[in-house]
Amino acid sequence: MKLLRVGTAGAERPALLDAGGTLRDLSGLVADIDGALLADEAALARVRAAAEAGDLPALDAAGLRTGPPVARIGKVVCIGLNYHDHARETGAEPPAEPVVFLKAPDTVVGPDDTVLVPRDSVKTDWEVELAVVIGRTARYLESAEEGLAHVAGYAVAHDVSEREFQIERGGTWDKGKNCETFNPLGPWLVTADEVPDPQALALRLWVNGELKQHGTTADQIFPVGEVVRYLSRFMTLHPGDVVNTGTPAGVAMGRPDPKPYLRAGDVVELEVEGLGRQRQELKDA
Repeated sequence: MKLLRVGTAGAERPALLDAGGTLRDLSGLVADIDGALLADEAALARVRAAAEAGDLPALDAAGLRTGPPVARIGKVVCIGLNYHDHARETGAEPPAEPVVFLKAPDTVVGPDDTVLVPRDSVKTDWEVELAVVIGRTARYLESAEEGLAHVAGYAVAHDVSEREFQIERGGTWDKGKNCETFNPLGPWLVTADEVPDPQALALRLWVNGELKQHGTTADQIFPVGEVVRYLSRFMTLHPGDVVNTGTPAGVAMGRPDPKPYLRAGDVVELEVEGLGRQRQELKDA
């Protein structure tokens, strides 16, 4: 299933994109798309049955904003340097263990919402990523197979980053990762049954129509199941939590000087195979 949330920011309603591409209203069946729904197999089965029966009312998608596909996210956990080609372009050794950092849930916005370039920023960068949405509480998992079994679905994420704040201002990466609007998510949450192999997905990102990133999740250093297993040894992952699994090569930071960092007026478009497409115009904060 392709689950999404539509409407004005803060007042989104749950919806479903059916096999024919028609937007369907879920608000009469479920309260929202959140951790509670994703952990409720019976509720998800009712949604699937209603979709297959054609019982869900259609929504007019014209002019309708798409919000983040998951509400009330508890935490956004991110994996850094998780692609071999991205590690090479930044001159970093491939990590022996996953590099972990957090983004605040309030960085999450809709897939086509405006991204704000922070005040005093000179190095705002792009990163297309595969996002994993947790469906079952994960604690001390023993195997990558268990990790995959705890995934509810997948989405497109844009891990926008300010590299000067991240690297040159001291401390941890948090300052360059948690600026407002720095995590567009969606358009859809595609349930795990529709993604048989999360390690076989193409990722692409364009800036002003020019292809900048073109990678594949097959190049991940730590695959999805292992990432979930690893994280569960250090923190409890709850239904509705989001894990951004890293970006392939092609970011501005990895390019020759003068590096083409983002500015107000730029347009970024990105997609992950089978998971939909995002488009953001950048403006000054």
